[in-house]
Amino acid sequence: MTPGAGTPRQGGIVGPVPAGADADAYDRLRRRVLWSMPSGLYVLGTRAEGRRNLMTVNWATQVALEPKLVALSVEHGARSHELLEAGGVFALSLLPRAERALVRRFVKPVTEIDVDEHRGWGTMQGEPVMLAGTGSPVLAAAAAWLDCEVRQAVGLGSHTLFVGEVVDCAFGSAGAPPAGERLEVLRMEDTRMNYGG
Repeated sequence: MTPGAGTPRQGGIVGPVPAGADADAYDRLRRRVLWSMPSGLYVLGTRAEGRRNLMTVNWATQVALEPKLVALSVEHGARSHELLEAGGVFALSLLPRAERALVRRFVKPVTEIDVDEHRGWGTMQGEPVMLAGTGSPVLAAAAAWLDCEVRQAVGLGSHTLFVGEVVDCAFGSAGAPPAGERLEVLRMEDTRMNYGG
């Protein structure tokens, strides 16, 4: 993890430590608090020049109403970061809460890709996918998905924040939830995973 500009590093600790605090104890406390912030757990689909990837992410959120913008933060060394920079598009698969095991399949770069460009579907890591309008892969198991074109990229130390405009979206094969009910999607708290801190 790389500290942001102007953020001091003390030993292996990133960022400032309050005066008089034990640095290690404070770092553990700060991580626990940051991990407690509610966040979703999604699968990010990227593509550029015929290459594709799916990656589990949790730092994603809507950031504007007009236009409809979604932002996600991706670590610099990730394959998806490279594809986002080169391709300028992404799809975000929102998964049903029951699909906890599925996100673990995409914590490393995808190695098995069998996608038919003309038909717009195939498999990645053995999981069925469809191609959104931008060509980005969407998991067939998704409860809903967003297809986005990158409008801005902001460097943030160890990560880049990619801001994408929603150009298409849909509910998955199960359809929309009944009127007045929210779509129950996977969250970090549904798993034993954590990221950040």
